[in-house]
Amino acid sequence: MIRLFNAYFPTRIVVLGISEALLVTLSFMLASFLWLGALEANFALVYQNEALKVGVVTLVLTFCMYYFDLYDSIILSNRREVAIRIVQVLGTACIVLSLLYRLYPALGLSGGVFALGLVLVTVLLIAVRRIFLLLNRTARMSQRAVFVGDGLLAFALGDEIGRRPELGINILGYIAAEAKSGKQLKRVAALDEMSEAVKHLNVQRIIVTMSDRRGSLPVDTLLRLKTQGVMIQDGADVFESVTGRVALESLRVSWLLFSPGFQASRFMRFYKRFFDMLCSGAGLLLATPLSLLIWIAIRLDSAGPAIFKQTRIGKDGRPFTLFKFRSMLADAGHTQNHRPAEKDDARFTRVGRWLRRSRLDELPQLLNILIGDMSFVGPRPFVPDQEEECATHIPFYGQRWAVKPGATGWAQVHRGYCATLEDNAEKLSYDLFYIKNMSVGLDFLIMFLTVKILLLGRGGQ
Repeated sequence: MIRLFNAYFPTRIVVLGISEALLVTLSFMLASFLWLGALEANFALVYQNEALKVGVVTLVLTFCMYYFDLYDSIILSNRREVAIRIVQVLGTACIVLSLLYRLYPALGLSGGVFALGLVLVTVLLIAVRRIFLLLNRTARMSQRAVFVGDGLLAFALGDEIGRRPELGINILGYIAAEAKSGKQLKRVAALDEMSEAVKHLNVQRIIVTMSDRRGSLPVDTLLRLKTQGVMIQDGADVFESVTGRVALESLRVSWLLFSPGFQASRFMRFYKRFFDMLCSGAGLLLATPLSLLIWIAIRLDSAGPAIFKQTRIGKDGRPFTLFKFRSMLADAGHTQNHRPAEKDDARFTRVGRWLRRSRLDELPQLLNILIGDMSFVGPRPFVPDQEEECATHIPFYGQRWAVKPGATGWAQVHRGYCATLEDNAEKLSYDLFYIKNMSVGLDFLIMFLTVKILLLGRGGQ
């Protein structure tokens, strides 16, 4: 795994993305030489900013490939879906570039070069994706790994790795004192047989997933294997890097206490407040005309105020008033026990349904951010009865109150809408990952991912 912006990305995916960006660049460079000839192409590269024009095409195509999920685990392993999405990427890129060339004609490639480059890119991208799929599925290209321990973490991590061949990890099974029945992973050896099993199975990586290690972890054996070149990793750390969330299955108070992170620096607090004030103030000014139109539409569509106010729980468990454009009937949110919104909820108004799908109902939260109740990035705030229920049934839930709630967050861009306790427990694992790894880079990555979700209309309810 490669760590960028305090988040983790599979090495193979990063290499694939860089390789495809280079492939697009080389394809259009080659198209310039084939269409214009060597002499004229060299002149264009030096004196007519041809390299810059090719760079713009590469940037647009790379963003389109990302936005069409061509680096997503599920899409990667589906050859037919990859081919369909590559065609969609090329079509979308052509539309974006044509609009860009109309606004800035100096950035445009000649028609012949662009058409030939597009043909080369199509053929080469499909070929590279097929080669990647073949290599990605080959067990010989993956590290052979075993778990030490048979706790919940081992099976949760085993399921996650099993669904993602791009991680390059081949889990052979687990080493434990006894075998557990009814599990997909198999026991490959007992603890006292670890050295022989590692040698016999040619294990390159050992992931320690024991739930209780006191007196049972074979430390001497693991140290000896480490000196022999076997990689030894903590299961909670691997789970965090693979999934982008904290492993609640094995979460301990000592880990929260001694783990790096979970402490925002003075610079980080200053940056977040300065950024929040600057961007929310600018956003409120720019959104004023649109907000006025939305206010009129809501008042014409149904009776009641245009702005909906609701108590939510913020930093340190303190309540605050959240502002939103009203998307439900006027009396829908005033019951004592708040019922989460459902798809096709009868409480939605006609305008409200559109507002929620487009997320425009959340525009007034810019005011919450400006006055300091919220931040742009952070855990999503819930109403008091939901927070109380979650805090009662989900261990360590109160840790998410350590930072200000956000209009978007690491959990929102990965998990989407949550309605059950199980959903919120998983969402907590993402929130804890954010609180632990909070940084400027991670905030900008979350906002970048949020733009993708908004443009594609995902996650709304």
